[in-house]
Amino acid sequence: MRVDGVQFIPAQVQAHPGPWYILNALHTRRCIHDARCEGVQYWKPEDGRPDKLGEYRAVYGLRIDPAKVGEARIFRPWGWRAALIISEDLKLALESSGLTGTRFTEV
Repeated sequence: MRVDGVQFIPAQVQAHPGPWYILNALHTRRCIHDARCEGVQYWKPEDGRPDKLGEYRAVYGLRIDPAKVGEARIFRPWGWRAALIISEDLKLALESSGLTGTRFTEV
């Protein structure tokens, strides 16, 4: 399955023969729906991190606005790089491939 917007970086894992890859999502979307999340906190000037000012400091119960996603199938939400968002068809493909170590939560 071809997926735009990702980079696969070859990796080695000691005592586990490969191939192994790190998936790097190249795109972000401004799609977090603050009102539908359980809670959000932003970096403020008094936090002493001017490089993060205005970005999310914490997101609880992440919810996104699908209208702001467009046709993207894999991306990270702008300002909250802790989450990797994938489309339902990619989720199903990953599950059927036998991939391990993943956890999916509908957002």
